[in-house]
Formats: sequence, structure tokens, C-alpha cells
Amino acid sequence: MKVLAGQKSIVFKDLCMFPDVHLPLGFKTPKFKKYDGHGDLIAHLKRYCNQLRGAGGKEELLMAYFGESLTGVASEWFMDQDTSCWYVWDGMARAFVKQFQYNIDISPDRNSISNLKKKPTESFREYTIKWREQAARVKTPMDDHELITVFLQAQEPNYFQNMMFVVGKSFSEAIKMGEMVENDLKTGKIISQAVHKVTTQVVHIESINFSDMNEKDEETMMTSRSRRGPRRTSRRYQ
Repeated sequence: MKVLAGQKSIVFKDLCMFPDVHLPLGFKTPKFKKYDGHGDLIAHLKRYCNQLRGAGGKEELLMAYFGESLTGVASEWFMDQDTSCWYVWDGMARAFVKQFQYNIDISPDRNSISNLKKKPTESFREYTIKWREQAARVKTPMDDHELITVFLQAQEPNYFQNMMFVVGKSFSEAIKMGEMVENDLKTGKIISQAVHKVTTQVVHIESINFSDMNEKDEETMMTSRSRRGPRRTSRRYQ
């Protein structure tokens, strides 16, 4: 088939990335969990290899079906590769890791999750689930005590000051306590730091204004007296 200028070939041998790979008799293609270019790429490689245990360790099958486990930008990257330069599985796996290494480089650490704050639009439970998922990705897993400590560091003042006693307790208890604080803030049982700050500022400003008014009143009285001059006293002559 003739290929027009600027178009890619649609001939089978050009479309099929591994045309010489033949499936073993009775082999069934697994339903792969897809990798979209985000997240733990090493975990994806492990999962993929485990799913293809039935391939009998044949590298050509591992290479031929790898594209089936990709989606999104990862699939686009794979389809643009020249597979002729990959002679063994290790070569293809290294190219894959090199391409998506940034996912490892930017993986969450203790500092990043301690700065992961709750958004105003999130419920405390929604925020906690998101936070816990990120904490699970931190390398060198945290024990329960450290997990609670870092979680408290991530809290806004409204929650932090009312959740201190959960130190040493389980993460599930921290969630329950956080939801209680959330409810008390909504019902007004706990005054938020922002409201308290505004109220304090208003009281302070009113106090200053009141003091200024008193000082002005005193100045006005003093000025009025000075204009009238000293008070004369009458004398009685004998």
C-alpha cells in the first residue's frame, strides 16, 4: 500500500509493534491494570510481570503485551517508540522508567504532606482520605505515632488546638476527633481563629476610637476654659 507524504503507514507489519511474537497455545491475555503516566511506575512493572506469569518468563511476550497495560500519555509514549532498539525486556523497562522517573522524584515526603492543607470546599473526612493516601506513598513508612504527629502539623489552627490530645492514639480516632471539631465549628460551639481575630480587631479599634473621643472631649473643654479666661472672684469691702 502506498503511503502518502506526511502520513504514517497503515500496513500490518508497520502497525504491529511485535509481529514475530506468537502466543503459546491456550494463552489468555490478562485484564491489565492501566498505567496512565502518573503514580508509582515500579509498582506497575511488578504488577504487570505478576499478571504475565502464564507467559513462562518469555521476554518477547512481556515486551509484546506491555503496551496493553498503558493508557493516556504512557500509551502515547509507548506507541511512538522504535521497538527495534529493544532487544530484551530490561532495555524496554529501563526506557519506561527513564521516561516516567519524575513520578518517583516528586513522590510525597514527610515535609510535603505536613503542608497538605484542607481546602474550604472539602469535608474533614474527604481531606483526611486524600491526606492518608499521600502519606501511604511516603518512602520509609511512618509508624502510628509519627503519622499522627505529621497529620497534626498539617492542620489549620482551628483543628490543631482542639486535636492535640489525639497524640498517641490511632488514626481512626484522629478522624473522629477532627469531625467533632468540624461540627462544633459549624454550630458555633468553637469560635474559629479567623472570627476570633476579626472580633478582637473590632474591639481593639472601638476601644481606640473611644479613647480618642474622650481625649478630644477633654481637649475641647480645656480650650473652652482657656478662651473664657480665669474665673473672677468678688471681694467684699468692709
